[in-house]
Amino acid sequence: HVQKISGKQWYQRRVRGFCGGILIAVSVLLCILFFPLAPFFIIKVVAQYEKAVILRLGCIRKGGAAGPGLFFFLPCVDEIHVVDMRTVSFDVPPQEILTKDSVTVTVDAVVYFRIQCAVSSVCNVDNVKTATRLLAQTTLRNMLGTKSLSEILSEREEISNSMQQTLDVATDPWGVLVERVEVKDVRLPQNLQRAMAAEAEAHRDAKAKVIAAEGELNASKALKEAADVIAESPAALQLRYLQTLGTIAAERNSTILFPMPIDMMKAFAEK
Repeated sequence: HVQKISGKQWYQRRVRGFCGGILIAVSVLLCILFFPLAPFFIIKVVAQYEKAVILRLGCIRKGGAAGPGLFFFLPCVDEIHVVDMRTVSFDVPPQEILTKDSVTVTVDAVVYFRIQCAVSSVCNVDNVKTATRLLAQTTLRNMLGTKSLSEILSEREEISNSMQQTLDVATDPWGVLVERVEVKDVRLPQNLQRAMAAEAEAHRDAKAKVIAAEGELNASKALKEAADVIAESPAALQLRYLQTLGTIAAERNSTILFPMPIDMMKAFAEK
Protein backbone atom coordinates (compact mmCIF):
# COMPACT_ATOMS: atom_id res chain seq x y z
CA HIS A 1 0.00 0.00 0.00
CA VAL A 2 1.50 3.32 -1.10
CA GLN A 3 0.55 6.41 0.88
CA LYS A 4 -0.37 9.38 -1.28
CA ILE A 5 0.69 12.84 -0.12
CA SER A 6 -0.30 16.22 -1.48
CA GLY A 7 2.11 18.75 -2.90
CA LYS A 8 1.83 20.93 0.19
CA GLN A 9 2.74 18.05 2.50
CA TRP A 10 5.67 17.12 0.27
CA TYR A 11 6.93 20.71 0.36
CA GLN A 12 6.59 20.88 4.19
CA ARG A 13 8.57 17.68 4.57
CA ARG A 14 11.32 18.96 2.31
CA VAL A 15 11.54 22.25 4.22
CA ARG A 16 11.50 20.42 7.58
CA GLY A 17 14.22 18.08 6.44
CA PHE A 18 16.35 20.93 5.12
CA CYS A 19 16.00 23.01 8.29
CA GLY A 20 16.64 19.97 10.46
CA GLY A 21 19.79 19.17 8.56
CA ILE A 22 21.06 22.72 9.10
CA LEU A 23 20.38 22.55 12.86
CA ILE A 24 22.13 19.19 13.17
CA ALA A 25 25.13 20.50 11.24
CA VAL A 26 25.33 23.56 13.49
CA SER A 27 25.14 21.35 16.60
CA VAL A 28 27.95 19.11 15.30
CA LEU A 29 30.04 22.17 14.44
CA LEU A 30 29.61 23.54 17.96
CA CYS A 31 30.71 20.21 19.43
CA ILE A 32 33.85 20.30 17.29
CA LEU A 33 34.66 23.92 18.16
CA PHE A 34 34.27 23.31 21.90
CA PHE A 35 35.85 19.85 21.85
CA PRO A 36 37.71 20.04 25.19
CA LEU A 37 34.43 20.79 26.98
CA ALA A 38 31.98 19.13 24.61
CA PRO A 39 32.31 15.56 25.99
CA PHE A 40 30.86 16.73 29.30
CA PHE A 41 27.67 17.82 27.47
CA ILE A 42 27.25 15.22 24.73
CA ILE A 43 27.91 12.01 26.68
CA LYS A 44 25.32 10.44 28.96
CA VAL A 45 25.29 7.20 30.94
CA VAL A 46 22.15 5.27 31.85
CA ALA A 47 22.04 2.44 34.38
CA GLN A 48 21.43 -1.23 33.65
CA TYR A 49 17.76 -0.92 34.60
CA GLU A 50 17.14 2.23 32.51
CA LYS A 51 16.66 3.14 28.88
CA ALA A 52 16.87 6.54 27.20
CA VAL A 53 14.35 7.66 24.60
CA ILE A 54 15.95 10.33 22.39
CA LEU A 55 13.80 12.81 20.46
CA ARG A 56 15.82 14.49 17.72
CA LEU A 57 14.01 17.59 16.51
CA GLY A 58 10.84 16.20 18.06
CA CYS A 59 11.04 12.78 16.36
CA ILE A 60 12.15 9.45 17.76
CA ARG A 61 15.74 8.80 16.75
CA LYS A 62 16.34 5.76 14.59
CA GLY A 63 17.15 2.65 16.57
CA GLY A 64 14.59 3.24 19.30
CA ALA A 65 15.59 3.58 22.92
CA ALA A 66 19.28 3.76 23.83
CA GLY A 67 21.03 2.07 26.69
CA PRO A 68 21.92 0.76 29.06
CA GLY A 69 25.44 2.11 29.09
CA LEU A 70 27.18 5.03 27.38
CA PHE A 71 25.79 6.93 24.39
CA PHE A 72 26.21 10.28 22.62
CA PHE A 73 23.64 12.95 21.85
CA LEU A 74 23.64 16.37 20.24
CA PRO A 75 22.96 19.36 22.48
CA CYS A 76 20.18 21.77 21.51
CA VAL A 77 18.84 19.17 19.07
CA ASP A 78 18.18 16.03 21.10
CA GLU A 79 15.72 15.72 23.98
CA ILE A 80 16.35 12.80 26.34
CA HIS A 81 13.75 10.95 28.42
CA VAL A 82 15.18 8.35 30.82
CA VAL A 83 12.73 5.52 31.57
CA ASP A 84 13.06 3.19 34.57
CA MET A 85 12.43 -0.42 33.45
CA ARG A 86 12.20 -1.94 36.94
CA THR A 87 9.03 -3.29 38.53
CA VAL A 88 7.13 -0.57 40.37
CA SER A 89 4.47 -1.09 43.04
CA PHE A 90 1.87 1.33 44.33
CA ASP A 91 -1.08 1.18 46.69
CA VAL A 92 -4.54 1.84 45.34
CA PRO A 93 -6.16 4.27 47.81
CA PRO A 94 -9.15 2.88 49.75
CA GLN A 95 -12.23 3.02 47.56
CA GLU A 96 -15.80 3.12 48.89
CA ILE A 97 -17.74 0.76 46.67
CA LEU A 98 -21.44 -0.09 46.51
CA THR A 99 -21.68 -3.82 45.90
CA LYS A 100 -24.25 -5.64 43.81
CA ASP A 101 -26.39 -6.35 46.90
CA SER A 102 -26.34 -2.67 47.99
CA VAL A 103 -23.67 -2.92 50.71
CA THR A 104 -21.07 -0.18 51.07
CA VAL A 105 -17.55 -1.52 51.60
CA THR A 106 -14.08 0.04 51.57
CA VAL A 107 -11.51 -1.86 49.52
CA ASP A 108 -7.83 -1.17 48.79
CA ALA A 109 -5.32 -3.06 46.64
CA VAL A 110 -1.69 -3.10 45.50
CA VAL A 111 -0.51 -3.20 41.87
CA TYR A 112 2.86 -4.33 40.51
CA PHE A 113 3.82 -3.24 36.98
CA ARG A 114 6.84 -2.48 34.84
CA ILE A 115 7.51 -0.69 31.55
CA GLN A 116 8.37 -3.10 28.76
CA CYS A 117 8.45 -0.58 25.87
CA ALA A 118 10.18 2.70 26.70
CA VAL A 119 9.22 4.40 23.43
CA SER A 120 5.49 3.72 23.92
CA SER A 121 5.59 4.93 27.52
CA VAL A 122 7.02 8.28 26.35
CA CYS A 123 5.07 8.83 23.13
CA ASN A 124 1.62 7.37 23.92
CA VAL A 125 0.90 8.77 27.40
CA ASP A 126 1.83 11.91 29.29
CA ASN A 127 2.67 10.37 32.68
CA VAL A 128 2.60 6.59 32.56
CA LYS A 129 2.74 6.02 36.33
CA THR A 130 -0.05 8.46 37.14
CA ALA A 131 -2.20 7.12 34.32
CA THR A 132 -1.73 3.53 35.48
CA ARG A 133 -2.55 4.47 39.07
CA LEU A 134 -5.77 6.26 38.11
CA LEU A 135 -6.80 3.44 35.79
CA ALA A 136 -6.28 0.93 38.62
CA GLN A 137 -8.61 2.92 40.88
CA THR A 138 -11.42 3.07 38.32
CA THR A 139 -10.95 -0.59 37.38
CA LEU A 140 -11.20 -1.64 41.02
CA ARG A 141 -14.41 0.32 41.51
CA ASN A 142 -16.03 -0.90 38.30
CA MET A 143 -15.11 -4.55 38.87
CA LEU A 144 -16.19 -4.81 42.51
CA GLY A 145 -19.41 -2.93 41.76
CA THR A 146 -20.62 -6.00 39.86
CA LYS A 147 -19.90 -8.39 42.75
CA SER A 148 -21.93 -9.18 45.86
CA LEU A 149 -20.46 -8.95 49.35
CA SER A 150 -20.09 -12.71 49.70
CA GLU A 151 -18.28 -12.92 46.35
CA ILE A 152 -15.86 -10.14 47.33
CA LEU A 153 -15.02 -11.88 50.62
CA SER A 154 -14.65 -15.39 49.17
CA GLU A 155 -13.29 -14.79 45.65
CA ARG A 156 -10.36 -12.43 46.20
CA GLU A 157 -7.97 -14.43 44.06
CA GLU A 158 -10.36 -14.55 41.09
CA ILE A 159 -11.03 -10.80 41.41
CA SER A 160 -7.29 -10.06 41.53
CA ASN A 161 -6.59 -12.17 38.42
CA SER A 162 -9.46 -10.59 36.49
CA MET A 163 -8.34 -7.08 37.46
CA GLN A 164 -4.75 -7.88 36.44
CA GLN A 165 -5.86 -9.06 32.99
CA THR A 166 -8.08 -6.01 32.48
CA LEU A 167 -5.31 -3.57 33.46
CA ASP A 168 -2.75 -5.39 31.32
CA VAL A 169 -4.91 -5.10 28.21
CA ALA A 170 -5.76 -1.44 28.88
CA THR A 171 -2.14 -0.37 29.50
CA ASP A 172 -0.56 -2.38 26.67
CA PRO A 173 -0.61 0.64 24.26
CA TRP A 174 1.37 2.54 26.90
CA GLY A 175 4.14 -0.07 26.94
CA VAL A 176 3.19 -1.22 30.45
CA LEU A 177 3.06 -4.82 31.67
CA VAL A 178 0.91 -5.37 34.78
CA GLU A 179 2.51 -8.28 36.60
CA ARG A 180 0.30 -8.70 39.66
CA VAL A 181 -2.71 -7.22 41.44
CA GLU A 182 -3.65 -8.08 45.02
CA VAL A 183 -6.74 -7.02 46.98
CA LYS A 184 -5.32 -6.08 50.38
CA ASP A 185 -8.26 -5.41 52.68
CA VAL A 186 -12.06 -5.31 52.64
CA ARG A 187 -13.45 -3.16 55.44
CA LEU A 188 -17.13 -3.39 56.38
CA PRO A 189 -19.22 -0.76 58.23
CA GLN A 190 -19.41 -1.19 62.00
CA ASN A 191 -23.17 -1.82 62.04
CA LEU A 192 -22.78 -4.50 59.38
CA GLN A 193 -19.98 -6.16 61.37
CA ARG A 194 -22.21 -6.27 64.47
CA ALA A 195 -25.10 -7.70 62.45
CA MET A 196 -22.89 -10.39 60.91
CA ALA A 197 -21.46 -11.25 64.35
CA ALA A 198 -24.97 -11.55 65.83
CA GLU A 199 -26.03 -13.75 62.92
CA ALA A 200 -23.01 -16.02 63.36
CA GLU A 201 -23.62 -16.26 67.12
CA ALA A 202 -27.28 -17.15 66.58
CA HIS A 203 -26.24 -19.80 64.08
CA ARG A 204 -23.80 -21.29 66.59
CA ASP A 205 -26.44 -21.28 69.36
CA ALA A 206 -28.95 -23.00 67.10
CA LYS A 207 -26.40 -25.62 66.15
CA ALA A 208 -25.52 -26.21 69.81
CA LYS A 209 -29.21 -26.69 70.71
CA VAL A 210 -29.63 -29.20 67.88
CA ILE A 211 -26.59 -31.14 69.08
CA ALA A 212 -27.89 -31.09 72.69
CA ALA A 213 -31.32 -32.30 71.56
CA GLU A 214 -29.74 -35.13 69.58
CA GLY A 215 -27.74 -36.09 72.68
CA GLU A 216 -30.91 -36.13 74.82
CA LEU A 217 -32.62 -38.32 72.24
CA ASN A 218 -29.75 -40.80 72.17
CA ALA A 219 -29.58 -40.80 75.99
CA SER A 220 -33.30 -41.49 76.31
CA LYS A 221 -33.04 -44.40 73.89
CA ALA A 222 -30.13 -45.83 75.88
CA LEU A 223 -32.06 -45.42 79.18
CA LYS A 224 -35.10 -47.15 77.70
CA GLU A 225 -32.99 -50.10 76.62
CA ALA A 226 -31.37 -50.26 80.06
CA ALA A 227 -34.78 -50.18 81.76
CA ASP A 228 -35.99 -53.04 79.56
CA VAL A 229 -32.93 -55.12 80.50
CA ILE A 230 -33.35 -54.40 84.23
CA ALA A 231 -37.07 -55.22 84.08
CA GLU A 232 -36.25 -58.70 82.81
CA SER A 233 -34.03 -59.48 85.86
CA PRO A 234 -35.07 -58.32 89.39
CA ALA A 235 -31.54 -59.01 90.69
CA ALA A 236 -30.18 -56.46 88.27
CA LEU A 237 -32.24 -53.77 89.98
CA GLN A 238 -30.78 -54.71 93.36
CA LEU A 239 -27.25 -54.50 91.93
CA ARG A 240 -28.07 -51.08 90.58
CA TYR A 241 -29.17 -49.98 94.05
CA LEU A 242 -25.87 -51.16 95.53
CA GLN A 243 -23.89 -49.41 92.78
CA THR A 244 -25.71 -46.15 93.48
CA LEU A 245 -24.99 -46.52 97.19
CA GLY A 246 -21.29 -47.04 96.49
CA THR A 247 -21.20 -43.95 94.32
CA ILE A 248 -22.81 -41.83 97.04
CA ALA A 249 -20.47 -43.18 99.73
CA ALA A 250 -17.40 -42.36 97.63
CA GLU A 251 -18.33 -38.67 97.70
CA ARG A 252 -17.97 -38.55 101.56
CA ASN A 253 -21.41 -37.12 102.21
CA SER A 254 -22.69 -36.95 105.77
CA THR A 255 -26.14 -38.14 104.74
CA ILE A 256 -26.65 -41.36 102.79
CA LEU A 257 -30.00 -42.13 101.21
CA PHE A 258 -30.50 -45.88 100.85
CA PRO A 259 -33.39 -46.85 98.56
CA MET A 260 -35.64 -49.54 100.03
CA PRO A 261 -36.34 -52.42 97.62
CA ILE A 262 -39.94 -52.57 96.50
CA ASP A 263 -40.09 -56.37 96.91
CA MET A 264 -39.22 -56.03 100.61
CA MET A 265 -42.06 -53.58 101.11
CA LYS A 266 -44.43 -56.00 99.47
CA ALA A 267 -43.35 -58.73 101.88
CA PHE A 268 -44.14 -56.51 104.90
CA ALA A 269 -47.46 -55.56 103.35
CA GLU A 270 -48.52 -59.20 103.00
CA LYS A 271 -47.86 -59.87 106.69
